[in-house]
Amino acid sequence: MEGPNVDQDTDHIFLKQSVEEAYEGVDTKDGYPFGAVIVRDGEVVVSCHNMVRKNKDPTAHAEMTAIRMACEKLDTEKLSDCEIYASCEPCPMCFAAIQITGIKRLVYGARAEALTPMGYGNFISDALRGTTSFEKANLEIKQAEGDDAIMAEQALLSWPN
Repeated sequence: MEGPNVDQDTDHIFLKQSVEEAYEGVDTKDGYPFGAVIVRDGEVVVSCHNMVRKNKDPTAHAEMTAIRMACEKLDTEKLSDCEIYASCEPCPMCFAAIQITGIKRLVYGARAEALTPMGYGNFISDALRGTTSFEKANLEIKQAEGDDAIMAEQALLSWPN
């Protein structure tokens, strides 16, 4: 039988990996400080970071890149048996892709408000909190708390702009 902290410990491990990807994306100058990990049955399918700068593709967000790579790797367009861990609350585009692929669970670290000092509005978090299709999501959504949330926000704050 699983103990009460098994999910929390697992969430921490995969969320931490998404944050490490966020740092990697900035360090390599591939993109911005966002990372994503897709997991199936407790195993990492893909782990990647934002590739907007490298690919010169404004849709190459970490979540979008992870979804593309996971679909390719698993030879499917549906990821209904997968979970996604994102270093930050996903934007509407990424959230839509998460829903379209049928991912069953989203765990994210930093809240979108952490991006406000960098010039991003709060449309992301407003959408996630109930004014659009987000309120009708058919997946579990969990924001990390405590040290995990702080760890994810620190990755965003490391961005030199």
